[in-house]
Amino acid sequence: MTRFGVFVLLAAALNGVVASPVDEQVAFPGVSDKRWDWKDCGTHAHLVHITTISVSPDPPQRGKDLTITVEGVADDDVQEGAYADVTVKAGPIKILHKEFDVCEEARNANTTIQCPVEKGTHKVVQSVTLPKEIPPAQFSVNARGYTVDDDDLFCLDLFMDFRMRPGSFIPW
Repeated sequence: MTRFGVFVLLAAALNGVVASPVDEQVAFPGVSDKRWDWKDCGTHAHLVHITTISVSPDPPQRGKDLTITVEGVADDDVQEGAYADVTVKAGPIKILHKEFDVCEEARNANTTIQCPVEKGTHKVVQSVTLPKEIPPAQFSVNARGYTVDDDDLFCLDLFMDFRMRPGSFIPW
């Protein structure tokens, strides 16, 4: 819960992936203009539940500063040793799978929330610059968090679409 912005950054920072033509894909079915989305895929058994994620600017733009605001509720304290398994895909192609120490990432990013995270409602705001080299592709980030005792901590899926729209021009 302390550093969910890192998952957005992982998807955005990847390059070298080619997407299929825009007219063959739909960004997010049922949402015509949405360029990113998220889902808390956790159950009642997870200790942390994400309630909102917002970004500014919306949609995220290559080469621009991005501010990510994440709000959530911790049903219990989050202790040192919590970790997250993160998988990043460009379309159906897995391009990264890595385990992160949640508390260490929070310290390194100097976030406002540090471990141990107390039970309750929390908000994290983090700003980064997105690389202008982000390829025109759809990215998905699947993050599964676990406590030091390997209990379910959180479940989060993020989706970002950096493909060009018909009739638009995005300079490289």
